[in-house]
Amino acid sequence: MSSKAIPRTERDAVRAGPRITHKRLEPATRAETRDARGELLRQSGIARSLGSAFVGEVLAAAWRQLDRAPRLAALIGNWPGNPSSAAMAMRLNAGLHALARRGAIAALSALYAAPQAHLPAAAFDRAVGAAFEDGEATILEWMDHPTQTNEVARSAAFMAALMTLAHDGGMPFELLEIGASAGLNLMLDRYAHDLGGVAAGTASSSVRIAPEWRGTPPVQVPVRIASVRGVDLRPLRLEDPFTRERLLSYVWADDPARAQRLRHAIALNRACPPPVERDSAAPWLVRKLAEPQRAGVCRVVQHSMVLQYLPERERRAALTAIMHAGALATPERPLAWIGLEWNSDRSEVQLRLTRWPGGTGEGGTSRILAICHAYGAWIDWRG
Repeated sequence: MSSKAIPRTERDAVRAGPRITHKRLEPATRAETRDARGELLRQSGIARSLGSAFVGEVLAAAWRQLDRAPRLAALIGNWPGNPSSAAMAMRLNAGLHALARRGAIAALSALYAAPQAHLPAAAFDRAVGAAFEDGEATILEWMDHPTQTNEVARSAAFMAALMTLAHDGGMPFELLEIGASAGLNLMLDRYAHDLGGVAAGTASSSVRIAPEWRGTPPVQVPVRIASVRGVDLRPLRLEDPFTRERLLSYVWADDPARAQRLRHAIALNRACPPPVERDSAAPWLVRKLAEPQRAGVCRVVQHSMVLQYLPERERRAALTAIMHAGALATPERPLAWIGLEWNSDRSEVQLRLTRWPGGTGEGGTSRILAICHAYGAWIDWRG
């Protein structure tokens, strides 16, 4: 089996950058990303490249105005570890979005009411600066917890990978998801998918997912889900209004279709939530993979955008558990592993499928099925 290396967590010292006001900035240079404050600019450029110029401008303004929130500036300036892997800038962006949704800061709410990127930099500086001065405590709450996007559109990549497995084996699937959050991606068969013109899931679903498809579509094969289980260190319970607000705050403000899709998925989840346990990924995987597996059912470990958040020791333990279970897999009781994660240099999001036993009945095989948009807007299929 071949697999790209998982990046180590960086623990370089960081220092705060200079304050710049009312000047529109381009994405950060490589030198600027050496400090945690410069990560705001780097993520500003990434947001633009992913189709959200508005979020790009918000993060650039946050970089310029950060000194108006002294505690926040100190937290970011002394961020422990790798701010990119921790999605530090996305936590900040979500905190600002939450403040705007609450309507407590007039200038910020007005900016978000009709999110447009072509406004002058001064408009972003005025709104974000006011939020830093009057809403710093709220933003700090968002900075204290890992991101919880639980992006529903990523389930299209999972579905395409399961269709590939179903075409080759024809078995029903037992899904095990680490970093499951609220379990929205464990509900993938309840959504209506359009995968390059190939329909999958539940056609009548209120959640419709149709990523821009590049390449040949997958073979249309029914996907049967026998059972689903998930785990998260902080599972989200969507009956809680604050939890729903938190999820919606991570949706970029200039993508209303994505927010509406999430609202529909939340409604389906509240009607019948999948089981998501509170635990660390590695010990949970060890226990679940050791449980007896029914003959004629393919066990699948899946995850999306979660490995970067695991401490190195736990990440290695989780991967070791998967490899150990794969070595014990048989044609009657196969194991598959579907990962949707950044590659080692964070230049692309890869959908990788690994399966045991391999095509020859010995060992495992691994391949990249697709390169994907980080939030599911498009899938470049290689499968």
